[in-house]
Amino acid sequence: MTDDDTDGLPVQYVDIERASERLDDDTVVKHTPVERSTSLGEFVDAEVYLKMEHLQWTGSFKTRGAYNKISQDVDRGVDSFIAASAGNHAQGVALAATKCGAKSTVYMPENAPQTKVDATRGYGATVELVGKDFQDTMERAQAAVEGTDAEFVHAYDDTDIIAGQGTLGAEMYHDCPDVDTVIVPIGGGGLISGVSTAIKHLSPDTRVVGVQATGAETVHESLDKGIPVTLDEVDTIADGIATGGISRTTLDIIQRNVDEVVTVSDTEIARAILILLERAKQVVEGAGAASVAALLSDKLDVTGETVMPLLCGGNLDMTQLQTVLVHALTERRQLLQLRVHIDDQPGKMEEISGHIATHGANIRNVRHDRSIQDLEVGEAYLVFDVETSGVEHAASIIDSLEEAGYPVADVTKAR
Repeated sequence: MTDDDTDGLPVQYVDIERASERLDDDTVVKHTPVERSTSLGEFVDAEVYLKMEHLQWTGSFKTRGAYNKISQDVDRGVDSFIAASAGNHAQGVALAATKCGAKSTVYMPENAPQTKVDATRGYGATVELVGKDFQDTMERAQAAVEGTDAEFVHAYDDTDIIAGQGTLGAEMYHDCPDVDTVIVPIGGGGLISGVSTAIKHLSPDTRVVGVQATGAETVHESLDKGIPVTLDEVDTIADGIATGGISRTTLDIIQRNVDEVVTVSDTEIARAILILLERAKQVVEGAGAASVAALLSDKLDVTGETVMPLLCGGNLDMTQLQTVLVHALTERRQLLQLRVHIDDQPGKMEEISGHIATHGANIRNVRHDRSIQDLEVGEAYLVFDVETSGVEHAASIIDSLEEAGYPVADVTKAR
């Protein structure tokens, strides 16, 4: 990339270099590892290297930008900071402020994952739980700054934040200089703005792909209209990228530096979380798994390439993990729900349970349903929750029950 290519952009590579100097303290930000994933590589016929930023202090990249901004503001005499966050930016601001000897107050949505709330408090911040979603929380936090000496730390609409996140892009390039494609999640756009600025400076031919969750998608429409678009509501399991909008600053950088933006569904994200658990032995939150969801989708062709998905966060709430796993296993037909129509006589449950057991399947739960409108007197449904090994095993169980004369309905998708 020539100097002319970056003229007019609010963040330059020199800003990222200066941020790197400020972040030269591994108690604040550490150089996170890169690991080759042969399993993912086989899925997509490519060399896949996972940038494991979810192993960063605070479990995400956010400390990079927060410390780059806060350390400069503290040097100018600011001693109190306010931020709004769904969780990861909150922890980054809390740690950065504490490291710099300043106070921080973080506003988080009322439904923020408890693990992120607890961690933010643990890093030294005061937490205020307000707002039904990120945009509502943002407005409340910005209003709280008025009339105070506190500085607002925006999660993405700040050039110092973007430059700090850009240190991750420089790291990704130096970890793998031959990379053909990097895949980066997009919420408000601060991360991909910084990463793409670094990548395009260091390796102009490297393709930068952004990923948004379908339920929080704003970039395509923003690019089409030429102005940032904000959603009234977001709906995704990837709370870390559920900002519902980007900024003018990040839109300008995305427009210049990002080659392609794709969207992925919550089902694809859940599948990626499960695959990362199984194959890479890594616990990654929805936002962090979005890059792998895009890699595994049919929206990208990386055949024969060296590709680096960015695992940007690992702060996955354990209750959400359970929900995600049930969804992903159901989608893979490893969790099955079968409704069997029976004559309501003693021994029927044992008889059908034994039949399922002969096929090596495990019954997690079973219940009687008698109060169903279409049932005659003396009839009932038995509803079985069954663990299988996958699609073929599930089909064989259903076929076997039908061959044995049991009217069975697969109601898995209706759950």
